[in-house]
Amino acid sequence: MLFAQDCQLLISAAGPEQLPTDALPEVAFAGRSNVGKSSLVNALTGRKTLAHTSNQPGRTRLLNFFDLGQRLVLVDLPGYGYARAAKTDIERWTALTMDYLKGRSQLRRVCLLIDVRHGLKDSDRKVMSVLDETAVSYQLILTKADKVKAIALEKTLASVAAEAKKHVAAHPEILVTSAQKTIGIGKTRAALAALAEPGKPR
Repeated sequence: MLFAQDCQLLISAAGPEQLPTDALPEVAFAGRSNVGKSSLVNALTGRKTLAHTSNQPGRTRLLNFFDLGQRLVLVDLPGYGYARAAKTDIERWTALTMDYLKGRSQLRRVCLLIDVRHGLKDSDRKVMSVLDETAVSYQLILTKADKVKAIALEKTLASVAAEAKKHVAAHPEILVTSAQKTIGIGKTRAALAALAEPGKPR
């Protein structure tokens, strides 16, 4: 029922001074540019235009905070890797994202999205190492599962799972999703709902 609650944009933060100060638990969505972070946020909340989506890498350039029923905050982070933007802008938002991931006490879990067509890249491994070092729990989520055949999906899943076992902060369960076909959306909702503030009794 959590994801049926009202979900509103709290703030789009361009700097650390703009980050929300309330104590609601947060779940952040991280990943390479164009991996499908905004699409997954929209699919989870059942709102097609809550988070801005684009086929152009690097469209999300701010940290977007969404209040879900005053019980959980979803954070759509800028992508890392290739983006059509000035190098200085990419460096700025990448630094802001890394600072957020390293030092946010409200952060309960990072959903690290991996395009199932490409598997883990060195840029993903770098983020995983940072999260391991700072003891921030993260869960790998394969996206765009509808874009590959079952055999290729299973091969990528097995490869990612084997590598994830080497990382101390990685959640043991890897989720498989498709925002377009709503594959794995219910399972992902259940995993994140367990991190939310308890609902008030009626």
